[in-house]
Amino acid sequence: MVIGEDVMPKLRHENQKYVREENAVPTSSDVPTLSHNPSTYGDDVQLRYQYRVTLTPGQRISAARVFGCKRVVWNDALALQKPRKTANKRLGKPQHRMAEGPYWAIPKAAELGKLLITRAKKTPERAFLTQAPVGVLQQTLRDLDKAWKAHEDSKTGKRKGPKIGPPRRKSRKDNRQTARFTVSDRFKITEDGKLRLPKIGDVRVKWTRDLPSVPSSVTLIKDRSGRYWASFVVETDPADDVFAPVGGDQGIDLGLTRFAVLADGSHIASPQYLRRAEKKLKKRQRELSRKKKGSNNRDKARIKVARAHAQVADARRNFHHQWSHRLTSENQTVFAETLNVRGMARGRLAQSVHDAGWAQFVSFLDYKATRRGRTFIKVARDFPSSQICSACGYRDGKKPLQVRVWTCPGCGVRHCRDWNAGKNVRHEGRRILAATAPPTPGPGASRR
Repeated sequence: MVIGEDVMPKLRHENQKYVREENAVPTSSDVPTLSHNPSTYGDDVQLRYQYRVTLTPGQRISAARVFGCKRVVWNDALALQKPRKTANKRLGKPQHRMAEGPYWAIPKAAELGKLLITRAKKTPERAFLTQAPVGVLQQTLRDLDKAWKAHEDSKTGKRKGPKIGPPRRKSRKDNRQTARFTVSDRFKITEDGKLRLPKIGDVRVKWTRDLPSVPSSVTLIKDRSGRYWASFVVETDPADDVFAPVGGDQGIDLGLTRFAVLADGSHIASPQYLRRAEKKLKKRQRELSRKKKGSNNRDKARIKVARAHAQVADARRNFHHQWSHRLTSENQTVFAETLNVRGMARGRLAQSVHDAGWAQFVSFLDYKATRRGRTFIKVARDFPSSQICSACGYRDGKKPLQVRVWTCPGCGVRHCRDWNAGKNVRHEGRRILAATAPPTPGPGASRR
């Protein structure tokens, strides 16, 4: 059974996610990822809802000023903190001194706010900071403190996942510009549905869904293609997102020729959005390379290239949202293999690996299962799903990629490589689930 794009569920683009996972990068782990039942949570969960906004030419100028003021405050604070941290690093830890000298105190957000915002506004060099809301500038300093903490926790092992480097200077040429407005900035949604941002004005919002509650903050985002977005943080009751229990489970084998082959024999066709847009992207890239550096025409051509890439990324993201929604809606438990995406992206199939976007798809499965009361398990990376016979368990060894069909020497069953792998992923996922499930007490066991 081939599941193509023509029968995919027609859903709106799902642009909400856990705030705490906004910058998370999916990592491979032998420990299964199990969902939690949101109905047992004591506190509300913060979600992020993102909408497209349209700014007038005057509002774009005002937004650019806000972005610029935020960037200046960030760079000024970093210029004060970084040399002191470097000097302290040369001295070493107090219990293991590497050199003599005093330790420098690192100023935090509150102290920096008085120095770089309140006092700086009164100087001729930084008088332009009045063009940005105070709350946005203060939030910038708090974000810098969080960036340093994430870097230090990453070095010590407190923060899991890929290593995070130290904060860097921001530039007006960065691909992404953001400004976060909190409740203290007094942003509001007007009666006619516009978003009122201080120092910018009332901007039009393309509402694709209603907000479930009053937002606690909103972030104005300008992406590399020149589009503007408003990202709201709202609190919701986790119990409202739990789906009714359903039976059945599903194993997923991810691939390139077919995006995914499921344990029930169906497969999801690979859309190959990047391959389809390759001709258009090459044309836009040629136009960019022929423009004079530093000219307005080159900047316009750069935006065209960015928009073409954004269209590909948006289509891929929507595809992942639709299928992760469908799989977590129709199955109580979902199993997926853990792939070494970074290693595979260094090989000859790098472009196809990036085009598939497996890591993003798996992360969508993970957070959707968590929110909906489903169970999601990632099978270990070294599990030989393509080498084991799903019928008898015989291990036939490694096979080259061109071998798509093989016969088991143990029982004689003829296997489709990907379908067999999907079945094995499901078998292994069930084994992990049984091993991690709490023991069921017997009839005479105590209920304490």
